[in-house]
Amino acid sequence: MIRARRHVAHGLIFTLAAGVTTASCVVGPKYVRPAEPVPAAYKEVSTDSSGVNWRPAQPRDNAVRERWWEVFNDSQLNALEEMLAIGNQNIAAAAANVQVARATLREAHSQYYPAVTASPTIMNSRVSTGFGQSIGNTFTTYALPVEASWEPDVWGRVRQAVSSTAFAAQAAVADLQSVRLAAHAELATEYCELRAQDALIAVLDSTVTAYQEALAITRDRFLAGLENDEAVAQAEAQLEIAQAQAASLHVLRAQYEHAIAVLVGEAPSTFAIAETTSAIDRPSVPVGLPSELLERRPDIASAERAVAQANAQIGVAQSAFFPLLSLTGTAGVESLSVSSWFTWPSRVWSVGPSAVQSIFDAGLRRATVQQFRASYDQAVANYRQTVLTSFQQVEDNLAAIRFLAQAITRQNAAIQSAQRSLDAAETRYTSGLDPYLNVIVAQTVLLNSRQAAVNYRSQELVASVQLIKALGGGWDVSRLPTPGSLAAGH
Repeated sequence: MIRARRHVAHGLIFTLAAGVTTASCVVGPKYVRPAEPVPAAYKEVSTDSSGVNWRPAQPRDNAVRERWWEVFNDSQLNALEEMLAIGNQNIAAAAANVQVARATLREAHSQYYPAVTASPTIMNSRVSTGFGQSIGNTFTTYALPVEASWEPDVWGRVRQAVSSTAFAAQAAVADLQSVRLAAHAELATEYCELRAQDALIAVLDSTVTAYQEALAITRDRFLAGLENDEAVAQAEAQLEIAQAQAASLHVLRAQYEHAIAVLVGEAPSTFAIAETTSAIDRPSVPVGLPSELLERRPDIASAERAVAQANAQIGVAQSAFFPLLSLTGTAGVESLSVSSWFTWPSRVWSVGPSAVQSIFDAGLRRATVQQFRASYDQAVANYRQTVLTSFQQVEDNLAAIRFLAQAITRQNAAIQSAQRSLDAAETRYTSGLDPYLNVIVAQTVLLNSRQAAVNYRSQELVASVQLIKALGGGWDVSRLPTPGSLAAGH
Protein backbone atom coordinates (compact mmCIF):
# COMPACT_ATOMS: atom_id res chain seq x y z
CA MET A 1 0.00 0.00 0.00
CA ILE A 2 2.80 2.35 0.94
CA ARG A 3 4.69 1.31 -2.19
CA ALA A 4 1.61 2.10 -4.29
CA ARG A 5 1.35 5.58 -2.80
CA ARG A 6 5.01 6.16 -3.59
CA HIS A 7 4.34 5.02 -7.14
CA VAL A 8 1.62 7.65 -7.47
CA ALA A 9 3.84 10.37 -6.01
CA HIS A 10 6.80 9.46 -8.18
CA GLY A 11 4.58 9.41 -11.23
CA LEU A 12 3.34 12.88 -10.38
CA ILE A 13 6.89 14.21 -9.98
CA PHE A 14 8.01 12.51 -13.18
CA THR A 15 5.14 14.04 -15.13
CA LEU A 16 5.92 17.51 -13.80
CA ALA A 17 9.64 17.16 -14.50
CA ALA A 18 9.17 15.77 -18.00
CA GLY A 19 8.37 19.26 -19.29
CA VAL A 20 11.93 20.40 -18.50
CA THR A 21 13.22 18.66 -21.58
CA THR A 22 10.95 20.78 -23.73
CA ALA A 23 12.08 24.10 -22.22
CA SER A 24 14.85 24.78 -24.70
CA CYS A 25 13.49 27.62 -26.82
CA VAL A 26 14.11 31.22 -25.76
CA VAL A 27 12.04 33.77 -27.62
CA GLY A 28 13.44 37.26 -28.12
CA PRO A 29 16.39 39.10 -29.66
CA LYS A 30 19.91 38.21 -28.58
CA TYR A 31 21.50 41.01 -26.60
CA VAL A 32 24.40 42.88 -28.15
CA ARG A 33 25.98 45.82 -26.35
CA PRO A 34 25.30 49.02 -28.30
CA ALA A 35 28.18 50.62 -30.16
CA GLU A 36 29.52 53.79 -28.53
CA PRO A 37 31.18 56.88 -30.06
CA VAL A 38 34.61 56.54 -28.41
CA PRO A 39 37.40 58.99 -29.37
CA ALA A 40 40.98 57.78 -29.64
CA ALA A 41 42.28 60.33 -27.12
CA TYR A 42 41.15 63.28 -25.01
CA LYS A 43 41.49 66.59 -26.81
CA GLU A 44 42.42 68.54 -23.69
CA VAL A 45 45.36 66.30 -22.78
CA SER A 46 48.47 68.40 -23.35
CA THR A 47 52.18 67.72 -22.98
CA ASP A 48 53.21 71.33 -22.48
CA SER A 49 54.99 72.58 -19.36
CA SER A 50 52.26 74.91 -18.11
CA GLY A 51 52.30 73.43 -14.60
CA VAL A 52 49.28 71.16 -15.05
CA ASN A 53 49.38 68.48 -12.35
CA TRP A 54 47.76 65.59 -14.20
CA ARG A 55 49.31 62.93 -16.40
CA PRO A 56 48.19 60.43 -19.04
CA ALA A 57 47.88 56.95 -17.56
CA GLN A 58 48.80 53.60 -19.01
CA PRO A 59 45.97 51.13 -19.59
CA ARG A 60 44.63 49.63 -16.34
CA ASP A 61 46.50 52.24 -14.30
CA ASN A 62 45.41 51.82 -10.70
CA ALA A 63 46.64 55.15 -9.34
CA VAL A 64 43.06 56.34 -8.78
CA ARG A 65 42.00 54.16 -5.88
CA GLU A 66 38.63 53.64 -4.31
CA ARG A 67 39.65 55.97 -1.47
CA TRP A 68 40.63 58.60 -4.02
CA TRP A 69 40.20 61.56 -1.67
CA GLU A 70 43.41 60.55 0.10
CA VAL A 71 45.42 62.03 -2.79
CA PHE A 72 44.64 65.47 -1.33
CA ASN A 73 46.67 64.57 1.79
CA ASP A 74 44.23 66.19 4.21
CA SER A 75 43.50 64.22 7.40
CA GLN A 76 40.35 66.22 8.12
CA LEU A 77 38.95 65.43 4.67
CA ASN A 78 39.80 61.75 5.10
CA ALA A 79 37.95 61.62 8.42
CA LEU A 80 34.89 63.34 6.95
CA GLU A 81 34.81 60.96 3.99
CA GLU A 82 34.82 58.02 6.41
CA MET A 83 31.89 59.57 8.28
CA LEU A 84 30.03 60.06 5.03
CA ALA A 85 30.42 56.39 4.06
CA ILE A 86 28.56 55.46 7.25
CA GLY A 87 26.09 58.27 7.80
CA ASN A 88 25.05 59.59 4.39
CA GLN A 89 21.33 58.98 3.90
CA ASN A 90 21.37 59.07 0.11
CA ILE A 91 23.82 56.17 0.17
CA ALA A 92 21.63 54.34 2.69
CA ALA A 93 18.59 54.78 0.44
CA ALA A 94 20.48 53.52 -2.62
CA ALA A 95 21.74 50.51 -0.63
CA ALA A 96 18.16 49.70 0.38
CA ASN A 97 17.15 49.90 -3.27
CA VAL A 98 19.77 47.25 -4.06
CA GLN A 99 18.16 44.97 -1.47
CA VAL A 100 14.78 45.58 -3.11
CA ALA A 101 16.25 44.62 -6.49
CA ARG A 102 17.81 41.47 -5.04
CA ALA A 103 14.51 40.41 -3.47
CA THR A 104 12.74 41.05 -6.77
CA LEU A 105 15.28 38.85 -8.52
CA ARG A 106 14.68 36.04 -6.04
CA GLU A 107 10.95 36.42 -6.67
CA ALA A 108 11.55 35.99 -10.40
CA HIS A 109 13.74 32.93 -9.77
CA SER A 110 10.87 31.27 -7.89
CA GLN A 111 8.96 30.99 -11.18
CA TYR A 112 11.35 28.24 -12.27
CA TYR A 113 9.92 25.84 -9.69
CA PRO A 114 6.52 24.24 -9.00
CA ALA A 115 4.18 25.82 -6.50
CA VAL A 116 3.07 23.28 -3.88
CA THR A 117 0.10 23.88 -1.59
CA ALA A 118 -1.64 21.80 1.04
CA SER A 119 -5.24 22.43 2.10
CA PRO A 120 -6.38 20.11 4.88
CA THR A 121 -10.14 20.29 5.52
CA ILE A 122 -12.69 18.87 7.93
CA MET A 123 -16.19 19.17 6.48
CA ASN A 124 -19.42 18.37 8.35
CA SER A 125 -22.31 17.62 5.97
CA ARG A 126 -25.96 16.68 6.19
CA VAL A 127 -27.93 15.12 3.37
CA SER A 128 -31.62 15.56 2.78
CA THR A 129 -34.06 13.18 4.60
CA GLY A 130 -36.76 13.72 2.05
CA PHE A 131 -36.05 10.35 0.46
CA GLY A 132 -37.41 8.28 3.35
CA GLN A 133 -34.01 7.67 4.95
CA SER A 134 -33.76 8.02 8.67
CA ILE A 135 -30.08 7.35 9.32
CA GLY A 136 -26.76 8.25 7.73
CA ASN A 137 -27.87 11.76 6.75
CA THR A 138 -25.05 13.49 8.71
CA PHE A 139 -21.33 12.75 8.22
CA THR A 140 -17.84 14.31 8.51
CA THR A 141 -15.23 14.25 5.73
CA TYR A 142 -11.51 14.48 6.49
CA ALA A 143 -9.29 15.49 3.52
CA LEU A 144 -5.58 16.22 3.12
CA PRO A 145 -4.90 17.13 -0.52
CA VAL A 146 -1.48 18.37 -1.71
CA GLU A 147 -1.49 20.24 -5.03
CA ALA A 148 1.50 21.03 -7.25
CA SER A 149 1.36 23.28 -10.29
CA TRP A 150 4.15 24.24 -12.64
CA GLU A 151 4.51 26.25 -15.79
CA PRO A 152 7.30 24.82 -17.96
CA ASP A 153 9.40 27.61 -19.43
CA VAL A 154 8.97 26.30 -22.97
CA TRP A 155 9.36 29.66 -24.73
CA GLY A 156 11.83 31.25 -22.32
CA ARG A 157 9.38 33.72 -20.81
CA VAL A 158 10.56 33.01 -17.27
CA ARG A 159 14.21 33.06 -18.28
CA GLN A 160 13.78 36.40 -20.00
CA ALA A 161 11.93 37.78 -16.99
CA VAL A 162 14.69 36.55 -14.67
CA SER A 163 17.33 38.08 -16.94
CA SER A 164 15.43 41.37 -16.96
CA THR A 165 15.28 41.54 -13.16
CA ALA A 166 18.93 40.44 -12.90
CA PHE A 167 20.00 43.27 -15.21
CA ALA A 168 17.85 45.67 -13.16
CA ALA A 169 19.55 44.46 -9.98
CA GLN A 170 22.99 45.01 -11.53
CA ALA A 171 21.90 48.51 -12.56
CA ALA A 172 20.81 49.14 -8.96
CA VAL A 173 24.29 48.15 -7.74
CA ALA A 174 25.88 50.50 -10.29
CA ASP A 175 23.45 53.24 -9.21
CA LEU A 176 24.53 52.71 -5.61
CA GLN A 177 28.14 53.26 -6.66
CA SER A 178 27.12 56.38 -8.58
CA VAL A 179 25.43 57.75 -5.47
CA ARG A 180 28.51 56.96 -3.39
CA LEU A 181 30.81 58.61 -5.91
CA ALA A 182 28.59 61.69 -6.15
CA ALA A 183 28.35 62.00 -2.36
CA HIS A 184 32.10 61.64 -1.80
CA ALA A 185 32.80 64.14 -4.60
CA GLU A 186 30.24 66.60 -3.23
CA LEU A 187 31.81 66.39 0.20
CA ALA A 188 35.30 66.95 -1.23
CA THR A 189 33.99 69.91 -3.22
CA GLU A 190 32.25 71.47 -0.23
CA TYR A 191 35.37 70.92 1.86
CA CYS A 192 37.60 72.63 -0.72
CA GLU A 193 35.17 75.54 -0.86
CA LEU A 194 35.15 75.78 2.93
CA ARG A 195 38.94 75.84 3.00
CA ALA A 196 38.86 78.53 0.32
CA GLN A 197 36.70 80.61 2.66
CA ASP A 198 39.26 80.06 5.41
CA ALA A 199 41.97 81.30 3.06
CA LEU A 200 39.90 84.33 2.06
CA ILE A 201 39.21 85.09 5.72
CA ALA A 202 42.96 84.95 6.38
CA VAL A 203 43.59 87.31 3.48
CA LEU A 204 40.99 89.75 4.80
CA ASP A 205 42.32 89.48 8.35
CA SER A 206 45.86 90.35 7.22
CA THR A 207 44.43 93.11 5.05
CA VAL A 208 42.48 94.56 7.98
CA THR A 209 45.68 94.58 10.02
CA ALA A 210 47.53 96.40 7.22
CA TYR A 211 44.68 98.91 6.84
CA GLN A 212 44.71 99.57 10.59
CA GLU A 213 48.41 100.35 10.44
CA ALA A 214 47.84 102.60 7.42
CA LEU A 215 45.02 104.40 9.25
CA ALA A 216 47.27 104.95 12.28
CA ILE A 217 49.96 106.49 10.05
CA THR A 218 47.39 108.75 8.39
CA ARG A 219 46.02 109.93 11.74
CA ASP A 220 49.55 110.67 12.98
CA ARG A 221 50.22 112.72 9.88
CA PHE A 222 46.91 114.54 10.38
CA LEU A 223 47.78 115.37 13.98
CA ALA A 224 51.17 116.58 12.80
CA GLY A 225 49.52 118.86 10.28
CA LEU A 226 50.91 116.93 7.32
CA GLU A 227 47.57 115.54 6.16
CA ASN A 228 43.97 116.66 5.97
CA ASP A 229 40.87 115.00 7.40
CA GLU A 230 39.85 113.77 3.95
CA ALA A 231 42.75 111.30 3.91
CA VAL A 232 41.80 110.07 7.39
CA ALA A 233 38.19 109.53 6.27
CA GLN A 234 39.39 107.63 3.21
CA ALA A 235 41.59 105.36 5.36
CA GLU A 236 38.72 104.79 7.79
CA ALA A 237 36.32 103.90 4.97
CA GLN A 238 38.85 101.50 3.43
CA LEU A 239 39.25 99.76 6.79
CA GLU A 240 35.49 99.48 7.38
CA ILE A 241 34.94 98.00 3.92
CA ALA A 242 37.59 95.35 4.53
CA GLN A 243 36.10 94.48 7.93
CA ALA A 244 32.64 94.15 6.38
CA GLN A 245 33.99 91.84 3.67
CA ALA A 246 35.69 89.71 6.34
CA ALA A 247 32.42 89.38 8.25
CA SER A 248 30.46 88.43 5.12
CA LEU A 249 32.86 85.56 4.38
CA HIS A 250 31.75 83.80 7.56
CA VAL A 251 28.20 83.52 6.21
CA LEU A 252 29.25 81.36 3.26
CA ARG A 253 31.67 79.40 5.42
CA ALA A 254 28.88 78.53 7.84
CA GLN A 255 26.70 77.37 4.95
CA TYR A 256 29.47 75.09 3.65
CA GLU A 257 29.92 73.69 7.16
CA HIS A 258 26.18 73.00 7.45
CA ALA A 259 26.14 71.29 4.05
CA ILE A 260 29.03 69.04 5.09
CA ALA A 261 27.20 68.13 8.29
CA VAL A 262 24.18 66.93 6.34
CA LEU A 263 26.38 64.97 3.93
CA VAL A 264 28.03 63.03 6.77
CA GLY A 265 24.71 62.45 8.52
CA GLU A 266 25.13 64.91 11.38
CA ALA A 267 22.90 67.69 12.64
CA PRO A 268 24.39 71.09 11.70
CA SER A 269 23.74 72.40 15.20
CA THR A 270 26.16 69.87 16.73
CA PHE A 271 28.78 69.84 13.97
CA ALA A 272 31.79 72.11 13.51
CA ILE A 273 35.03 72.24 11.54
CA ALA A 274 37.84 74.36 12.93
CA GLU A 275 39.27 77.09 10.75
CA THR A 276 42.73 76.47 9.32
CA THR A 277 44.99 78.02 6.73
CA SER A 278 46.82 74.79 5.88
CA ALA A 279 46.91 74.22 2.13
CA ILE A 280 45.36 71.21 0.41
CA ASP A 281 47.69 69.35 -1.92
CA ARG A 282 46.98 69.62 -5.62
CA PRO A 283 46.71 65.96 -6.72
CA SER A 284 48.16 64.20 -9.71
CA VAL A 285 45.29 62.52 -11.57
CA PRO A 286 45.93 59.68 -14.07
CA VAL A 287 43.62 60.27 -17.01
CA GLY A 288 43.81 57.04 -18.98
CA LEU A 289 42.29 56.35 -22.40
CA PRO A 290 38.73 57.26 -23.43
CA SER A 291 37.91 53.61 -24.03
CA GLU A 292 38.69 52.84 -20.37
CA LEU A 293 36.06 55.31 -19.26
CA LEU A 294 33.34 52.89 -20.41
CA GLU A 295 34.57 50.36 -17.84
CA ARG A 296 35.13 52.81 -14.98
CA ARG A 297 31.98 54.92 -14.84
CA PRO A 298 29.15 53.38 -12.76
CA ASP A 299 26.52 55.51 -14.49
CA ILE A 300 27.62 54.09 -17.86
CA ALA A 301 27.41 50.57 -16.42
CA SER A 302 23.91 51.30 -15.13
CA ALA A 303 22.78 52.69 -18.48
CA GLU A 304 24.20 49.65 -20.30
CA ARG A 305 22.40 47.27 -17.92
CA ALA A 306 19.19 49.20 -18.60
CA VAL A 307 19.64 48.45 -22.31
CA ALA A 308 20.09 44.74 -21.53
CA GLN A 309 17.00 44.82 -19.34
CA ALA A 310 14.94 46.45 -22.10
CA ASN A 311 16.16 43.83 -24.58
CA ALA A 312 15.03 41.01 -22.26
CA GLN A 313 11.62 42.64 -21.89
CA ILE A 314 11.13 42.32 -25.65
CA GLY A 315 11.55 38.56 -25.28
CA VAL A 316 9.00 38.47 -22.46
CA ALA A 317 6.51 40.33 -24.64
CA GLN A 318 7.14 38.07 -27.65
CA SER A 319 6.58 34.92 -25.60
CA ALA A 320 2.92 35.96 -25.23
CA PHE A 321 2.35 34.86 -28.85
CA PHE A 322 2.88 31.23 -27.82
CA PRO A 323 0.66 28.96 -25.73
CA LEU A 324 0.92 29.12 -21.98
CA LEU A 325 1.54 25.55 -20.82
CA SER A 326 1.06 24.30 -17.28
CA LEU A 327 1.13 21.00 -15.40
CA THR A 328 -1.08 20.47 -12.38
CA GLY A 329 -1.18 17.48 -10.05
CA THR A 330 -3.04 16.69 -6.86
CA ALA A 331 -2.46 13.83 -4.43
CA GLY A 332 -3.78 13.14 -0.95
CA VAL A 333 -6.16 11.26 1.22
CA GLU A 334 -9.86 11.68 1.97
CA SER A 335 -11.94 9.68 4.40
CA LEU A 336 -14.96 9.73 6.71
CA SER A 337 -12.67 9.12 9.70
CA VAL A 338 -9.18 10.13 10.67
CA SER A 339 -8.30 6.54 11.55
CA SER A 340 -8.80 5.44 7.96
CA TRP A 341 -6.92 8.38 6.38
CA PHE A 342 -3.88 6.38 5.39
CA THR A 343 -5.66 3.32 4.08
CA TRP A 344 -5.42 2.44 0.40
CA PRO A 345 -9.09 3.19 -0.42
CA SER A 346 -8.70 6.75 0.98
CA ARG A 347 -6.18 7.83 -1.62
CA VAL A 348 -7.09 10.50 -4.21
CA TRP A 349 -4.96 11.94 -7.00
CA SER A 350 -5.18 13.74 -10.32
CA VAL A 351 -2.58 14.96 -12.78
CA GLY A 352 -2.63 16.53 -16.22
CA PRO A 353 -1.37 19.28 -18.48
CA SER A 354 -3.25 22.30 -19.78
CA ALA A 355 -2.60 24.94 -22.41
CA VAL A 356 -3.94 28.44 -22.88
CA GLN A 357 -3.62 30.26 -26.17
CA SER A 358 -4.93 33.72 -26.87
CA ILE A 359 -6.92 33.65 -30.11
CA PHE A 360 -7.94 37.30 -30.40
CA ASP A 361 -6.67 40.27 -28.43
CA ALA A 362 -7.30 43.18 -30.83
CA GLY A 363 -3.53 43.74 -31.36
CA LEU A 364 -2.64 43.84 -27.65
CA ARG A 365 0.40 41.54 -27.88
CA ARG A 366 1.75 43.20 -31.02
CA ALA A 367 1.40 46.63 -29.43
CA THR A 368 3.15 45.37 -26.30
CA VAL A 369 6.12 44.15 -28.34
CA GLN A 370 6.26 47.50 -30.14
CA GLN A 371 6.19 49.27 -26.79
CA PHE A 372 9.17 47.34 -25.47
CA ARG A 373 11.08 47.76 -28.73
CA ALA A 374 10.59 51.49 -28.41
CA SER A 375 11.71 51.29 -24.76
CA TYR A 376 14.83 49.48 -25.93
CA ASP A 377 15.59 52.23 -28.48
CA GLN A 378 15.10 54.79 -25.71
CA ALA A 379 17.49 52.92 -23.42
CA VAL A 380 20.11 52.77 -26.19
CA ALA A 381 19.80 56.52 -26.76
CA ASN A 382 20.10 57.18 -23.01
CA TYR A 383 23.17 54.95 -22.85
CA ARG A 384 24.91 56.74 -25.71
CA GLN A 385 24.01 60.12 -24.23
CA THR A 386 25.52 59.03 -20.91
CA VAL A 387 28.72 58.03 -22.70
CA LEU A 388 28.92 61.35 -24.55
CA THR A 389 28.24 63.31 -21.36
CA SER A 390 30.97 61.43 -19.53
CA PHE A 391 33.51 62.36 -22.22
CA GLN A 392 32.36 65.97 -21.99
CA GLN A 393 32.83 66.02 -18.22
CA VAL A 394 36.37 64.69 -18.52
CA GLU A 395 37.24 67.21 -21.23
CA ASP A 396 35.66 70.08 -19.25
CA ASN A 397 37.70 69.39 -16.15
CA LEU A 398 40.91 68.71 -18.06
CA ALA A 399 40.50 72.11 -19.71
CA ALA A 400 39.65 73.75 -16.38
CA ILE A 401 42.76 72.35 -14.67
CA ARG A 402 45.01 73.29 -17.57
CA PHE A 403 43.83 76.89 -17.89
CA LEU A 404 43.47 77.46 -14.15
CA ALA A 405 47.10 76.41 -13.71
CA GLN A 406 48.06 79.15 -16.16
CA ALA A 407 45.77 81.63 -14.38
CA ILE A 408 47.30 80.83 -10.99
CA THR A 409 50.83 81.38 -12.32
CA ARG A 410 49.90 84.76 -13.78
CA GLN A 411 47.89 85.76 -10.71
CA ASN A 412 50.83 85.03 -8.41
CA ALA A 413 52.93 87.32 -10.60
CA ALA A 414 50.21 89.94 -10.37
CA ILE A 415 50.29 89.77 -6.56
CA GLN A 416 54.01 90.46 -6.58
CA SER A 417 53.54 93.42 -8.89
CA ALA A 418 50.64 94.75 -6.81
CA GLN A 419 52.74 94.50 -3.64
CA ARG A 420 55.56 96.45 -5.29
CA SER A 421 53.06 99.07 -6.41
CA LEU A 422 51.64 99.39 -2.88
CA ASP A 423 55.10 99.69 -1.35
CA ALA A 424 55.95 102.48 -3.79
CA ALA A 425 52.62 104.25 -3.19
CA GLU A 426 53.08 104.15 0.59
CA THR A 427 56.64 105.49 0.27
CA ARG A 428 55.55 108.35 -1.97
CA TYR A 429 52.62 109.09 0.37
CA THR A 430 54.73 109.22 3.52
CA SER A 431 57.20 111.39 1.62
CA GLY A 432 54.38 113.80 0.80
CA LEU A 433 54.67 113.26 -2.95
CA ASP A 434 51.29 111.60 -3.60
CA PRO A 435 47.83 111.81 -2.02
CA TYR A 436 46.45 108.97 0.11
CA LEU A 437 44.07 108.05 -2.71
CA ASN A 438 46.99 106.45 -4.56
CA VAL A 439 47.60 104.21 -1.55
CA ILE A 440 43.93 103.18 -1.50
CA VAL A 441 44.03 102.27 -5.17
CA ALA A 442 47.18 100.18 -4.67
CA GLN A 443 45.66 98.49 -1.58
CA THR A 444 42.52 97.59 -3.50
CA VAL A 445 44.49 96.11 -6.39
CA LEU A 446 46.56 93.97 -4.01
CA LEU A 447 43.50 92.73 -2.10
CA ASN A 448 41.67 91.85 -5.30
CA SER A 449 44.74 90.04 -6.61
CA ARG A 450 45.11 87.96 -3.45
CA GLN A 451 41.40 87.11 -3.43
CA ALA A 452 41.52 86.10 -7.09
CA ALA A 453 44.51 83.81 -6.41
CA VAL A 454 42.57 82.04 -3.65
CA ASN A 455 39.54 81.63 -5.89
CA TYR A 456 41.59 80.24 -8.77
CA ARG A 457 43.27 77.81 -6.38
CA SER A 458 39.88 76.70 -5.07
CA GLN A 459 38.52 76.25 -8.59
CA GLU A 460 41.54 74.15 -9.49
CA LEU A 461 41.01 71.84 -6.51
CA VAL A 462 37.30 71.51 -7.29
CA ALA A 463 38.12 70.73 -10.93
CA SER A 464 40.49 68.01 -9.71
CA VAL A 465 37.69 66.51 -7.61
CA GLN A 466 35.31 66.66 -10.55
CA LEU A 467 37.88 65.12 -12.87
CA ILE A 468 38.32 62.15 -10.52
CA LYS A 469 34.54 61.83 -10.34
CA ALA A 470 34.27 62.03 -14.14
CA LEU A 471 36.86 59.24 -14.41
CA GLY A 472 34.79 56.96 -12.16
CA GLY A 473 36.57 57.42 -8.84
CA GLY A 474 38.61 54.22 -9.07
CA TRP A 475 35.60 51.97 -9.71
CA ASP A 476 35.60 49.24 -12.36
CA VAL A 477 32.76 47.39 -14.06
CA SER A 478 34.30 44.06 -13.05
CA ARG A 479 33.07 44.80 -9.54
CA LEU A 480 29.45 44.39 -10.60
CA PRO A 481 28.08 41.25 -8.95
CA THR A 482 26.90 38.39 -11.14
CA PRO A 483 23.17 37.59 -11.39
CA GLY A 484 23.80 34.42 -9.42
CA SER A 485 25.43 36.21 -6.49
CA LEU A 486 22.68 38.84 -6.51
CA ALA A 487 19.99 36.18 -6.33
CA ALA A 488 21.85 34.51 -3.47
CA GLY A 489 21.99 37.81 -1.61
CA HIS A 490 25.82 37.98 -1.52
